[in-house]
Amino acid sequence: MNNVAAMLQMKNWAVVGATNNTDKFGYKIFKALKEAGYNVYPVNPGINEILGEKCYSALKDIPVKPDVVNVVVPPRVGEQIMNNCAELGIKNVWLQPGANAATVVELAKNLGLNVVDQNCVLVELRNHK
Repeated sequence: MNNVAAMLQMKNWAVVGATNNTDKFGYKIFKALKEAGYNVYPVNPGINEILGEKCYSALKDIPVKPDVVNVVVPPRVGEQIMNNCAELGIKNVWLQPGANAATVVELAKNLGLNVVDQNCVLVELRNHK
């Protein structure tokens, strides 16, 4: 089974870079995962809640360990998130287009993480129904 299909079967997701700005992918991805029945935890230090869900300032603050971390942040933030995932024992990271800089992908792989870095979760959710 490829990483995309495997990750889409996991139910607990964190979206790092989630936002309540409806024009941004951080909002669209969070909403799409929620509507598809996933347990989704938004992570963004500047926001209190999104679509009625508590927003966490860091991955370590989420009450459960997410199966997958979807990353919608600039590469310089993404590198820190990869380190956070490794420290927390989170194995699966999904780097959205724009967050998938070579430096972030390489760091994730060097840390032993499973990486999806060429696919948009919005497209894959539609394809995997």
